[in-house]
Amino acid sequence: MLALRLTRTAHLAVHLRRLLVAVASAGTGFLLLCALGHALSHPDTPGAAALRLAWCAAPLAAAVQLAVAVARTDPGTRPRSGLSAIGLGPGRLMAVSATTTALSASLGSVAALLAYLHLRGDLTSRPPSGRVAADALAVGQSLPAPAVLTLLVLVPACASAAVAQALRPRDPRPAPSAARRGYGRFGAYGWGKARETFGAYGRFGSRTAVAAARPAAAGSHAGGAALVGAGGTLQTQAGEPPDPAPTDGATEPPDAALPTAADTMPAPLPQNTTALPWGIAVLAAGLTVETYTGNASAAPTPGTAPSAGVLIGWALTALGLALAGPGLTHLCGRLLQAVRPGALRLLAGRVLMEESHRVGRPLGVVAAVAAAAYVAATVYDGDGPAFGPLATLGASLVAGCTVATLLTAAVAARHARAGTTDALLRLGAPPATLRGAAAVRAAALLALFGPLTLLVAVLAALPLEH
Repeated sequence: MLALRLTRTAHLAVHLRRLLVAVASAGTGFLLLCALGHALSHPDTPGAAALRLAWCAAPLAAAVQLAVAVARTDPGTRPRSGLSAIGLGPGRLMAVSATTTALSASLGSVAALLAYLHLRGDLTSRPPSGRVAADALAVGQSLPAPAVLTLLVLVPACASAAVAQALRPRDPRPAPSAARRGYGRFGAYGWGKARETFGAYGRFGSRTAVAAARPAAAGSHAGGAALVGAGGTLQTQAGEPPDPAPTDGATEPPDAALPTAADTMPAPLPQNTTALPWGIAVLAAGLTVETYTGNASAAPTPGTAPSAGVLIGWALTALGLALAGPGLTHLCGRLLQAVRPGALRLLAGRVLMEESHRVGRPLGVVAAVAAAAYVAATVYDGDGPAFGPLATLGASLVAGCTVATLLTAAVAARHARAGTTDALLRLGAPPATLRGAAAVRAAALLALFGPLTLLVAVLAALPLEH
């Protein structure tokens, strides 16, 4: 009931995004039903039917990605302070978001079933006509209800499971310095990255985590109790609260009020470059599989789908670009700030580095889809095989879902930096500077991802042009 109330009281933009999820689910469900109809019409070729069903994984993945992006930007299920007191903690909000996604996708599945039955003539008692009806609608045959139900439930189940996985509550991870503690200067235990001020080793309990945030006065016993473990190892207890403020007029030592290096350093940006080597490796593996299977098999004939090897190669290529997208976006932001940057390039580069975890992966997927479109235009040209209506529907679904996901992620990133934008405007930054920084970011991303997409497309199309 809570999910239904949040769905009913949402804003128009939220309803439009959920409608996009329903449309993507309807298109994917219709393609799945058409694959089932083709299998019923051609029982003597189970391999071709299984291949058609496997190619439906591309629109299914695109629809699930769009559902996750829409769920991330849903304001009704965003955690707020005070909601845990009434039973709406992060786990409950995650369940509400998954339920809302399942409702939207189920609406699309029902629409797909109605459209499929209408084209078959089951609802209007009118015999269909055309090649698609004879090949994919299984006219005159009864549809197996368990198979139809399984295929229609597939999109809502995958979308809700992906949303629950993406929005699940996560416990805060300890800092690397707190996780790995070693011996430092003069045998002091727990030497970290930050340097202490002068006189820090003369205070009892100064090596605890509480005393690192607020050094205790000399002789204080509440900053942290020293414990001796097995083998004589010096340990500290950091779970006690800090000392109360002195009330007898005594003041702390002068060096206790000085900030440490950890306090003065800015917060680190999210590092998204760790997956870049893995993305490049998976991308190279995908291109290798496409080249091997493309040279070993003939070009697709009219009415048939490409081979399973081409499907596996394209899946690896898209996964590699998606993994490398955040790292490439982060690298693009660093390159913008190189060689004596001005205010415009510095602002654009910092925003790209900050938003690389939001827009990097959708950018990589869009690059993969653009490369696939180039290959399809090369293989399915005027002299090549025909690009049927079902293939056109699948390609439109994949392209539309990926572009909508990228736009949704861009809108979410814009809302996330709204506070920073308002602060810059209050400080006197002209709006033209902010628009110029946005144009610089777009141009830099296009300059990086454009040649990369063209290179991947050319390498993938070479073995299929024979």
